[in-house]
Amino acid sequence: MQRICLFPGTFDPLTLGHTDIIDRALPLFDELVIGIGINSGKVPMYSAEQRAAWIREIYKDEPKIKVAAYEGLTVNFCKKIGAHFILRGIRYVADFEYEKAIADINRKMDPEVETVFLTCTPEFSTIASTLVRDVIRNGGDATQFLPEVVAKAVQTKQ
Repeated sequence: MQRICLFPGTFDPLTLGHTDIIDRALPLFDELVIGIGINSGKVPMYSAEQRAAWIREIYKDEPKIKVAAYEGLTVNFCKKIGAHFILRGIRYVADFEYEKAIADINRKMDPEVETVFLTCTPEFSTIASTLVRDVIRNGGDATQFLPEVVAKAVQTKQ
């Protein structure tokens, strides 16, 4: 059985914290699907197409990486793509408590899907997309928090 893992998130924008988790998860799975969650209640700063394009560009030489946008329950999307693992990044204890509650609900809905937690490398633990969006919205320089491809795109739009 192939070890297919879904890494769900908004990735709005994709940060170095995200790429840290992705890069370190690659050896653990046969396929890693970066799932861009579409939440009708939220208006993203960047379109799902733009976010997917950034991920595809960054990982163009990594055949294990796939990118897909999805709506609805994450466990249902796991079934659709054949994933038996969900990957979540943890920065702090508060993240773990929140993510564990979600993992417990997901396990009750589908016991065949296991959540795997990876802690962020310390240098990336303070990076959150919400904070990065605030820096960008207020005209600050967010390049130190973003992969080069994303930073260039963000800089040209300011």
